[in-house]
Amino acid sequence: MATKRFLFIFSMSFLLVTLGCSTTKNQTAKVNKNFDDQQLVMILNANNNTPMRVFKINNVQDSLLLRKQSEDVVIIPNDTTLKHFTNRLFATVRDSLSLGVGIAAPQVGILKNIIWVQRFDKEEFPFEVYLNPKIIQYSQKKQTRAEGCLSIPNRRETLNCRAYAILLEYITLEGEHRTEMVEDFTAIIFQHEVDHLNGVLYIDLMDEALKINSVSN
Repeated sequence: MATKRFLFIFSMSFLLVTLGCSTTKNQTAKVNKNFDDQQLVMILNANNNTPMRVFKINNVQDSLLLRKQSEDVVIIPNDTTLKHFTNRLFATVRDSLSLGVGIAAPQVGILKNIIWVQRFDKEEFPFEVYLNPKIIQYSQKKQTRAEGCLSIPNRRETLNCRAYAILLEYITLEGEHRTEMVEDFTAIIFQHEVDHLNGVLYIDLMDEALKINSVSN
């Protein structure tokens, strides 16, 4: 009887340990399923305050990647890898070599729908991160502004084809789904960064800008 009881307890203990190990592995797999092995190496090769290399169009391989469509990320609670990457992406846009007002994940070689934008429409102009952002409505009213890009060195162009206002849909890092209207210069930053997620650079809009200009004249 004692022997049977011992075997039962041992069997249950083994089952619990096995289930525990299986759950841990599954959780790890979920945390990392947003990024492939190559992306993980790029993200985790330095601490979360270290800027990443900015991809630029004067490099052939960089240019090919910048023209690709990005993918949505899956929001998983306590995803340390995603948090690590968003921190490094922020460090990149605020690095002294960049000092941009916005950045998209493809600009550091990670084809995921993640952007940082400086909110000039809010007090103290905070930077905020947006996951899976989508512009679901554009105003007919346009605005004319000069644009530059961290991925396009030594160029700055004036475009008049950007919408004055946009309706933006996105997910926060905490997993909250939100929709908001954004206007003026901040709306341009969002349009610029969301374009990156679709493999579009602002210089691709030059023809459209010229058409609008010729019609207005």
